[in-house]
Amino acid sequence: MKLSIRDFKQLAELIHVNYGIYLKEEKIPLVEGRLRQVLVDQQFESYAEYIDYLKTEKTGHAIQTLINKITTNHTFFMRETDHFNFFREEVLPELLQSKQDKDLRIWSAGCSSGEEPYTLAMIIDEVLGEQKKYWDARILATDLSQQVLESALQGVYSKDKVDSLPPNWRLKYFSKLSSDEYSLTESLRQEVIFRKFNLMEEVFPFRKKFDVIFCRNVMIYFDMETKKKLVEKFYDITNQDGYLFIGHSESVNRSESKYHYIRPAVYRKL
Repeated sequence: MKLSIRDFKQLAELIHVNYGIYLKEEKIPLVEGRLRQVLVDQQFESYAEYIDYLKTEKTGHAIQTLINKITTNHTFFMRETDHFNFFREEVLPELLQSKQDKDLRIWSAGCSSGEEPYTLAMIIDEVLGEQKKYWDARILATDLSQQVLESALQGVYSKDKVDSLPPNWRLKYFSKLSSDEYSLTESLRQEVIFRKFNLMEEVFPFRKKFDVIFCRNVMIYFDMETKKKLVEKFYDITNQDGYLFIGHSESVNRSESKYHYIRPAVYRKL
């Protein structure tokens, strides 16, 4: 089965309208390759038939499978390390001093398999130390893909991934399951709340605003208008003096956004 340009455009439109992900025609081979087995397993005779099914299927399972196949969930602990260093050395001490209510609100948007929010949780645990019991410092971590969220909840990672972390973190926050697998401690896993969430929701349903939002290497999938609207929504739910971290390959249009540029891929609501 070949994915025609006509069928690709229908599929791309369906994904863009519902999830903001913008697929160019050059992605046809990639999409075709990732979906071929889905069509075989579910006995569809054409991509057109599959697309019709996506539009009418009511449980949401088919569209979730599509999103799991289309999105790339490549991440690792301490990715873009300078962000975590800045968070530890500048952002977190400032927040700990200014937050009189001891309510620290951090959102990892597009958390993939959990390495980013768990890295933040380890930093917070280390910096707060004995004072942690006085703080509400759990992290909200969201993603479109139920598949990666289930993996993140398990908190099990390969030796290669864990080896990139400082030795004291490996000892304190992980237990060895086998020669090639490590599990995060239950106490650290409880510091992160995982939820399925679509960033294309018109209104973000959060009761309180966030002090820090990490949304890194997510907007690379969006067109300019979608990025602009998303950044506006992020701004609206960021606390005054709060931060937005994006990927180093991404940017915020400084002439259009109310955020202030702080350093590469870091913005602040002032």
